[in-house]
Amino acid sequence: MRICLIAVEIFAWGKYGGFGRATRIIGRELVKRGIDVTAVVPRRADQRPVEDLEGIRVLSYIPKYWLHSSALYKEANADIYHSMEPSLGTFLAQRAMPHRKHLVTFRDPRNFDDWLIELSYPSLNRLQVISNWLYEDNFLVKQAVRRANACFTTAHCLINKTKMKYRLQQAPGFLPTPVAIPAKIEKSSEPTVCYLARLDRRKRPELFLDLARSFPEVNFLVAGQSRNPDWEQYLRQKYAVYPNLQFLGFIDQFSGDGLNDLLGKSWIMVNTSAREGLPNSFLEAAAHGCAILSSVNPDDFASRYGFHVLGDNFEEGLRFLLQNNRWKERGLLARQEMAAVFSLDKAIESHISAYERILSLPETTQPA
Repeated sequence: MRICLIAVEIFAWGKYGGFGRATRIIGRELVKRGIDVTAVVPRRADQRPVEDLEGIRVLSYIPKYWLHSSALYKEANADIYHSMEPSLGTFLAQRAMPHRKHLVTFRDPRNFDDWLIELSYPSLNRLQVISNWLYEDNFLVKQAVRRANACFTTAHCLINKTKMKYRLQQAPGFLPTPVAIPAKIEKSSEPTVCYLARLDRRKRPELFLDLARSFPEVNFLVAGQSRNPDWEQYLRQKYAVYPNLQFLGFIDQFSGDGLNDLLGKSWIMVNTSAREGLPNSFLEAAAHGCAILSSVNPDDFASRYGFHVLGDNFEEGLRFLLQNNRWKERGLLARQEMAAVFSLDKAIESHISAYERILSLPETTQPA
């Protein structure tokens, strides 16, 4: 079986987003199980046209010459072309390899209101948001989604949203994002909460940083960096006055145990983002027994495994979880359910089963 992963990023060469993290882990775990995996992605700084990344053959194209990626899909010569999130790459792969199978996973489907939020909180500038919108959400992409052999979402709450957005005849299935479940965790003896996300405006990190003033007895750990260095420097300078707040910078989870150490000792993971799909950070924190404190609540993650914040009242939620060690019970439940659905073995088995079903489909169901 040969799989080609189509992605707007992969976790390497200076690009460290959630889509890229999922692409790299899925590709790596498929390779471990004897599957031939190619990924086609935009080329980043210091990235060569062809790279080997943990057994994944990574083919790249210069972003402004995205039409050239058609040749790379032919070069991949895969049995299945799996879009990690729909984009123009989905359309180009179908056009380049019309008689192969095509699968789409929706990780963060964005409707009009979602794009307005993106425009209100741009990571770099609004032009970048508009560029992403045009590449990921135009009529050719919608056409490609409807012609795919199978569609899946990574969260149950996205199924109906995706079906309506793309006017699908059938509801997408559910395909879990794999996450490593550590065999053992050791929580800090002192109250410790963490922030695990980019320090970009849409993530609203200042809501987390402000908590350090109200909870001087709690250690606050910030893992992440901003796409805008000036904005990050402003945050670091403004909140440097709080001795219980520590900026850790970017932690590369693929080259050390820094992320495991952070989540292993943290009691609570806080998410302050204006909008999300189902963040990888939720899965990773839950796998490490952290309670989830968040104003977004995909698949009831915050309400089941922690506290769902309303009206941005994160102080209320943090006090609730700290009182009587409520965080511990909710974190334990989260860890148990992650192992049952999202563990590496179970999630990758779900992917392989989906691939095998798609390969068994008759020729007539393939895109024209």
